[in-house]
Amino acid sequence: MTSRPGKTNARRRTLLAALALTLGALPLAACGGGSDDAGSAEDAQFTKDVSGELSVWGFNNADDVGKARLASAQQQIGDVKINLDETGFDSQKFTTRAASKTLPDVVQMDRQYVATYAAQDLIVPLDSCFSLYGVDPSSYWYPAVVKDVTYKDKVWAAPQFFQPSAIMLNQRVLDQAGLTAADFDTSKTDALLATAKKLTVTEGGNPTRLGFDPVAEGQISAWVLGFGGQVMDDAGVPTLDNPNNARAIAYLKQLYDAQGGYAKAKSFGDAFDTFGKNNQFVKDQVGAQIDAQWYVNVLSPYTKDVDISATPFKDQTGQPLSVSGGTSFVIPAGAKNMNAACAYVVDLTNEANWTAAAEARAATLAGKPGSINTGLFTGSPSVDKTLREKFVKSSGNKGFDETIATYYEVVGAAKSQGSSPAGQAIQSELRNALSAVLLGQKSPEQALTDAQAAAKRAYDQFGG
Repeated sequence: MTSRPGKTNARRRTLLAALALTLGALPLAACGGGSDDAGSAEDAQFTKDVSGELSVWGFNNADDVGKARLASAQQQIGDVKINLDETGFDSQKFTTRAASKTLPDVVQMDRQYVATYAAQDLIVPLDSCFSLYGVDPSSYWYPAVVKDVTYKDKVWAAPQFFQPSAIMLNQRVLDQAGLTAADFDTSKTDALLATAKKLTVTEGGNPTRLGFDPVAEGQISAWVLGFGGQVMDDAGVPTLDNPNNARAIAYLKQLYDAQGGYAKAKSFGDAFDTFGKNNQFVKDQVGAQIDAQWYVNVLSPYTKDVDISATPFKDQTGQPLSVSGGTSFVIPAGAKNMNAACAYVVDLTNEANWTAAAEARAATLAGKPGSINTGLFTGSPSVDKTLREKFVKSSGNKGFDETIATYYEVVGAAKSQGSSPAGQAIQSELRNALSAVLLGQKSPEQALTDAQAAAKRAYDQFGG
């Protein structure tokens, strides 16, 4: 890709300013130097001549797993001095630093940002980096995870983590009502509506228990894909006005209406002590709820106070479904130490690194009697399998063991939302449309038509 430097620089400055304004206003999903040559991102070359200093932005609030991974990567990369900025990722800060050419060599970011920066030549493709170290993305990571960071047939990031979602069941509530996991089959929509309504309890018109919490805002992509919808096409063009998307959102409104309405359900849910000892499963405030795998860890200290199990979220054909998502490592265009950056992102995501993390987690749990090892979901099927076999043993709690097994079951049924230069804008507009429908402000069709128009404008600006 070539162009005259003057025009290239002017275009880059305009796009960086627009990116800073647009992305800076969007919700952050997780936790480099730009070049004047528009071809630099495509022309990145890597060798195994690794030395010097490396600047890294990521790992804010690192836990035992994060600290072990940092130590493992440092050990693997040898004498390279790593300077770590542990502040959380900020899109506006990224684009501002790109414009001033002060980005570090490696940046950790949510995978939905990757195509945005790839389209603007602000990061480099990593295909040659992976090839140099014998990493085949298509076989090392789940296909859906790789799709998250693929743009124009190139892989632009090293993905990490994939937290699948499933329906966590409050078995105590189900047993009292004579219900089973089969009653929470999301492919049987009419029956699920009846189940949700049956288990819901209200006082004075306000819910004191939600029969089934669909977590619409956090799980909207799963509902959309589950109904056969699509948020973007294979080229990254938004497709929010897909008729099946409207069907999914209309059904979510039915679900909330059957449980007292979205406004009341949301107010009730916002008051949950989600991370505490009086959480919604301890207090029987839900009959069932869609939760990501990490939430099993939150509940594990309360095994005596909860009675849980789980069942897969299913699409409308009855097949298990989970939506891929997570963070990744990118190398900004113009990074001062490309070779060390390449080695580092490989070291941070290889099996040795994840094994060190799993060992650290096992050591932490060993010091807490009764703790349950729920596994690490790395984004790599081979690593997940190895770590599960080595570290995830029977806990003696049937419900927790069934729940852990369910998450391992659904992780292989992952679908990607796709990869788009307007990825964050698409997600934001989808959530805006959902909110407008659930609050009764717009019909599903009108809300999604409006969302599509806004998302398409973002796509045209940054990638079209």
